[in-house]
Amino acid sequence: QVQLVESGGGLVQAGGSLRLSCAASGSIFSISAMGWYRQAPGKQRDLVARITIGGSTDYSDSVKGRFTISRENAKNTVNLQMNSLKPEDTAVYYCNMYSRRSGIYYWGKGTLITVSS
Repeated sequence: QVQLVESGGGLVQAGGSLRLSCAASGSIFSISAMGWYRQAPGKQRDLVARITIGGSTDYSDSVKGRFTISRENAKNTVNLQMNSLKPEDTAVYYCNMYSRRSGIYYWGKGTLITVSS
């Protein structure tokens, strides 16, 4: 059974930094895209950043220049470095991985980021 486990969430003051990590366990093969999404209270889940197996990245406009996504293919891990955090970044952050072999999108359970003003 595949599980994605996020870590690194918490409370931070505006202007601060946090680093999220997500590691996959279990039999997950041929991971192509990895990404981070977030969902604020009362809002839909939106893409924050994603990275392909080749290292190409894509960011939402709201985080460009502040967040950096990276991956460690050998460890099936994806990271999100978040700098210059703003109160509007407050949300539950979810890790996502896509397996080409199974055609399945896997999701973590989410980790809460709270940015105080």
